[in-house]
Amino acid sequence: METRYSPNQAGYQELGTKELRSTFLVESLFTPEKLELMHSDADRAIIGSAVPAASPIKLTADAELRAAYFCERRELGVLNIGGPGAVEVDGKRFELAKFDALYVGRGSQNISFSSASGGNPSLFYLLSYPAHATYPTTSIPQASAHEVHLGTAADANRRTIHQYIHTGGVKSCQLVMGYTQLHEGAVWNTMPPHTHARRTEIYIYFDLGKARVMHFMGTPEETRHIVISDRQAVISPSWSIHCACGTGSYAFCWGMGGENQEFTDMDAVPVERLA
Repeated sequence: METRYSPNQAGYQELGTKELRSTFLVESLFTPEKLELMHSDADRAIIGSAVPAASPIKLTADAELRAAYFCERRELGVLNIGGPGAVEVDGKRFELAKFDALYVGRGSQNISFSSASGGNPSLFYLLSYPAHATYPTTSIPQASAHEVHLGTAADANRRTIHQYIHTGGVKSCQLVMGYTQLHEGAVWNTMPPHTHARRTEIYIYFDLGKARVMHFMGTPEETRHIVISDRQAVISPSWSIHCACGTGSYAFCWGMGGENQEFTDMDAVPVERLA
């Protein structure tokens, strides 16, 4: 399991394009028949994926965790962005169609992923944070997610936010998770941008096809962009803005961890400040 270390605001200004990508962009996800995990020092998040086809994939604890099993001291959010499949947690099977999610509580020992069809494998996106208490493992069908409709066609940012793990829905220690679907003709996901001083945020963009997303980050006075392809994730430290514009419509899963779970706890950055 690779570990990434985030620079502070001053160190970030010294990074070129290659360094920005190697520091904040996670490109090695969704390899068929593999479990992929990447650890970030930002709130000790773990970003991962599992793509089972011929056989199930078991979630294991790398040596860096110093744990007997992955969720010994962690909670886990799972979102399926591929074909139908299932997650088995300590002998209980949870069926997940595309856009269904699962919250896995601390203390869950045996976790595995499988696809209903090897020809159309599930694409399980994983996001995990440390947990200090145990909440029940809970299946979250897309139909039960809380929907928030934002934006306008005139501003090219009409979108629907699907909230899965949050204070008004499935409970967790610190994980907040859901996904946003842009409507046809919309390309901006958030504008004006914002920061979270009390938590980091991680996006994974998907359903792009051959399109690209220009993800903006950095301090308001020193912004940069990263060009992102389908099924790639990007880390936003607490001091960094985050917003993006695509060459077409797309979806992205957002996840946060830190000291505050309120979805609306953000500090908006006026467009006039951006440089």
